[in-house]
Amino acid sequence: MTARRDIEAITERIRQRSKVGREAYLSRIAEASSRTANRAVLGCGNLAHGFAVCSPSEKIALGGDRVPNLGIITSYNDMLSAHQPFETFPALIKEAAREAGGIAQVAGGVPAMCDGVTQGQPGMELSLFSRDVIAMAAAIGLSHNMFDAAVFLGVCDKIVPGLVIAALTFGHLPAVFIPAGPMTTGLANDEKAKVRQLYAEGKVGRAELLEAESKSYHGPGTCTFYGTANSNQMLMEIMGLHTPGASFVNPGTPLRDALTREAAKRALAIAALGNAYTPVGRMIDERSIVNGVVGLHATGGSTNHTIHLIAMAAAAGIALTWQDISDLSEAVPLLARVYPNGLADVNHFHAAGGLGFLIRELLDEGLLHEDVQTVWGEGLRPYAVEARLGDDGGVVREAAPLQSGDEKVLAPFKQAFQATGGLKVLGGNLGHAVIKTSAVKPERRVIEAPAKVFDSQQGLNDAFKAGTLTGDFIAVIRFQGPKANGMPELHKLTTVLGILQDRGQRVALVTDGRMSGASGKVPAAIHVTPEAVEDGPIARIHDGDVIRLDADAGTLEVLVPGTEFALRRTADADLIGNEFGFGRELFAGFRQLVGRADHGAAAFGSA
Repeated sequence: MTARRDIEAITERIRQRSKVGREAYLSRIAEASSRTANRAVLGCGNLAHGFAVCSPSEKIALGGDRVPNLGIITSYNDMLSAHQPFETFPALIKEAAREAGGIAQVAGGVPAMCDGVTQGQPGMELSLFSRDVIAMAAAIGLSHNMFDAAVFLGVCDKIVPGLVIAALTFGHLPAVFIPAGPMTTGLANDEKAKVRQLYAEGKVGRAELLEAESKSYHGPGTCTFYGTANSNQMLMEIMGLHTPGASFVNPGTPLRDALTREAAKRALAIAALGNAYTPVGRMIDERSIVNGVVGLHATGGSTNHTIHLIAMAAAAGIALTWQDISDLSEAVPLLARVYPNGLADVNHFHAAGGLGFLIRELLDEGLLHEDVQTVWGEGLRPYAVEARLGDDGGVVREAAPLQSGDEKVLAPFKQAFQATGGLKVLGGNLGHAVIKTSAVKPERRVIEAPAKVFDSQQGLNDAFKAGTLTGDFIAVIRFQGPKANGMPELHKLTTVLGILQDRGQRVALVTDGRMSGASGKVPAAIHVTPEAVEDGPIARIHDGDVIRLDADAGTLEVLVPGTEFALRRTADADLIGNEFGFGRELFAGFRQLVGRADHGAAAFGSA
């Protein structure tokens, strides 16, 4: 009961804080909704351009606003496993739209980059900014004013948050998100991690490493660990932007295709020309955002969403803060153990009962707002289901199982893995940071040790190869924030620090850069704000300064006398090497305009 009251109080706090911005946003989309006969306002030349390639009957229908037109925003490319399945989706959607008496057109494509490909490479410095590019690219597609509703085809890291920002910017339009699903299970994630460590120690070669990686990432769909991509899918379902049960069905299956067709028809049904007009900007409110944060904590999701959820909420006029996210973590237990928080992958999670089971458990305990609106209709209870393929090839739904299929993967509420969620905000004389604790053993959540300071992850890796990372220490990797170099993920640190921890050293990480849902067993205070390039305190740390990271108490302190620390000069870093090559020169404006991590790290103002 206390947790339920806490969640209600935090929701009300967000509502009151957001009152002015939310009212202004709703006023804007109400004005846009009053012009929902979109094509009627277009001149004949405008309209002729918009339906030039349509059939004669489609031109007649579109010319008179007689049928709804569904815009498809797609992140398809055939290099990346998560997005390759979208190649066939537009044809399925168009066919389903015709069956429902509507029309569908591909409104535009958005870029989709893979952090797995760019990890530790120069391209990673474009990753976070790609979210804002995706939002803007989707806006260009929808700007033609030809559409009554939109479906968004996206899965991974920055793609879904960018698409959500775009959908909410066009909040007068209904929006349904359609996932592609996870790849089938390959080499176990913990086995892959072992091979990575052996390679880092020089005990196996590149051939063995590539073989292990290829067995892990082996086919169409998202990676199977619980990183940002699969956290995205959880969020879209628990926030009501997917149809029920859609998130974790493998690509290339009859059920996946049936769910895609159903989602297209549902998008048309909730258009203004349908029977249940549901503009996404009204549908997503403070309760929906809180439900997303609750789901993130209950599943031990990606730390990237401490940035993305703030930016997504801002697009709907809602002011979410790190403190809100941290306070909600104290009220929500951890119910899932999916790698790196456990040995299972998302396919095992889905088989154990998946989101339907988890949503039902949280609803029954009053930890989710049930009285929300979704693309499926009123209330979140219809999402406590499993989707299956019916005899007629359509989707049927059954109530989620009453018991978990594997309580080591998905726990009932009363047997939660831990009493609180997996994310926490740290504060102290180094500013504020985020830590993911769900994969960190309790005895490693408090680390006090001298600092070893580096200005890049390569610097630490070089020190590891040189054998100088001895004893207990806290690695400080700075000048990795959004203004410095786009805030890349720093996963090349994970293997090295994991090896040292396994050797018995007490180690931790403090950085103004990012990790992600793949943050592992080493305690890591990330997203440190203010960042070093903005003269944040992290830029005044010296080698040997003792730092105390206390994830239990929620503190991050450098144990240097206050006066001495305040009088220190901030370090400078030569960032010229981060400004050119792999397109980084094109993003100079983004680095100048980007906001702080705790404000969503957006390069444009909130909607």
